[in-house]
Amino acid sequence: MAIEYYGHPFSSYTWKGEVALIEKGADYVFRPIDGENHPENVAALKSIWPLGKFPALRHGDVALFESSILIEYVDALYPDAPRLIPPNPAHALRVRWMDRVFDNHVMTPVQAIVAEHIPFLTPSPDTARVARARDALRQAYMWLEGQIAADGWVCGADFAMADCAAAPALFYADWVERIPADAPKLRSLRARLLARPSVAQVVERARPYRHFFPLGAPDRD
Repeated sequence: MAIEYYGHPFSSYTWKGEVALIEKGADYVFRPIDGENHPENVAALKSIWPLGKFPALRHGDVALFESSILIEYVDALYPDAPRLIPPNPAHALRVRWMDRVFDNHVMTPVQAIVAEHIPFLTPSPDTARVARARDALRQAYMWLEGQIAADGWVCGADFAMADCAAAPALFYADWVERIPADAPKLRSLRARLLARPSVAQVVERARPYRHFFPLGAPDRD
């Protein structure tokens, strides 16, 4: 039975969950939530989570939302594929910790900056809020620079849930506040993540939606 996976191709958290599905070799069907094109998918998503936020999945009688929880589920569902959450408790704790860092301290300020440039949400950007979010990103960059290795992945040699979170977070973060030259390990990690086939797949499918990026998508990546 295939997993039904609901999300938008340009959504960072949709990417995060789908990268995990691809990495695990999961049998899944992507159900796009893209405006008025697939109302049946919107209805199905709201039956899982009435707020209609994505990503979400349905697998038989299982219905879940929140990207980290979806990854935990998929990781357990396919135990023979490489683990995204290590069996060692200490290693697993670090993976979950870094997953939360990328969601809460990289992606959240990115979303704050983006939201200030969406006209129907904020007719005039709050420059102070944007400045605070940029400063938070810069601080997160430098903290991460001290946490990651010069090669490999976020938590070591094995690609894990933390990398599923880091890929979209760093992709969009660098669009709104460039990772500085004095964070070379973080810049290198972003490049390695974007070269990973699972990440490259979701980036490529989202390419037609780049004109929706309210700050203007850079001519790269």
